[in-house]
Amino acid sequence: MTARVSGLWRFPIKSHGREQLDRTDLRQGECLPWDRAWAVAHEKSQATNEEWSRCAAFTRVTSNAALAAITAALDEATATVTLHHPDLPDLTFRPDDGAEAFLDWVTPLMPEGRAMPARIVRVPGRGMTDAAFPSITLCNTASHAAVEQRIGKPLSIHRWRGNIWIDGPAPWEEFDWVGRSVRIGGAVLRVVEPTGRCMATAANPETGVRDADTLGTLKTFGHRDFSVQTEVVESGPVAVGDKVEVL
Repeated sequence: MTARVSGLWRFPIKSHGREQLDRTDLRQGECLPWDRAWAVAHEKSQATNEEWSRCAAFTRVTSNAALAAITAALDEATATVTLHHPDLPDLTFRPDDGAEAFLDWVTPLMPEGRAMPARIVRVPGRGMTDAAFPSITLCNTASHAAVEQRIGKPLSIHRWRGNIWIDGPAPWEEFDWVGRSVRIGGAVLRVVEPTGRCMATAANPETGVRDADTLGTLKTFGHRDFSVQTEVVESGPVAVGDKVEVL
């Protein structure tokens, strides 16, 4: 079976909404365009607009499951984002200069005892992905199906918050690609490492409630990883339906 791209997703504001794409243009040494372009620093964070910061500097799903239910739509021309959550009215704002409206909107979702969101940060040219390099997450639908089967119920793929989903490879085959390159559409990506997972994956992306022992289930496969982190080594377009080839 030929491996192909089955889905493309970006997350304009880290941990605050997913958005589906039909196509995108990947550039060497960069994240997927507009992916994690902004991140929400909490009140104890020292993150700045000058350099990449680790995920603990930001408000995120692992410490607030309700954020998992946010979806997003980005207008690239105006850098305007519209956020939707089932328990809140929609919000349309510009993250670069509309943080106050966003903070008012998101605060009702915050649990007691957690550091509150304080500001939005953006590092020009660098998405605030979890990896210390500009990364794009590659996910295998067969690995997802293996987790579903073992956990005993359907799971949304959005628990994994991945960028590129592919159909065709056997379950966990993507881990064998570490250190190799993969041609996806017109781009080439190098597979760097598996993606270690956290409690964010336990949250239902429809309800924002933790309802699945994803980490415990992953451990039954001998690890706590899902998907692989890649870096773009050759620029090019990628679209849903494109062929995926391990080089």
